[in-house]
Amino acid sequence: MPAPRYENTYVKKVVPIQYTLRQIPPALDDALREKSRQEGKSMNQTAIETLFSGLAREGVVILHRDLDFMVGSWVEDPAFDEAIREQDSVDAKLVHISDY
Repeated sequence: MPAPRYENTYVKKVVPIQYTLRQIPPALDDALREKSRQEGKSMNQTAIETLFSGLAREGVVILHRDLDFMVGSWVEDPAFDEAIREQDSVDAKLVHISDY
């Protein structure tokens, strides 16, 4: 009796295409760098989003493969900090010497 055959399901990996751009005008370089700083994003992400926008491709989902989009998004939250501090304490009523 032949061994059973199983179909393997493979997800086709999409390999991003890499570009090298030359002779970028200084004004464009300055504008991209400034936008990148203001938005707290990498130059690469800023350039990709700007190309999408410039080609009127709004609404196209950009698949992030890193956490650059989170840079600069931290918001201080005292309630969160307090909740974390509370988790670091041990309730003495729940600790038994025999547990050790």
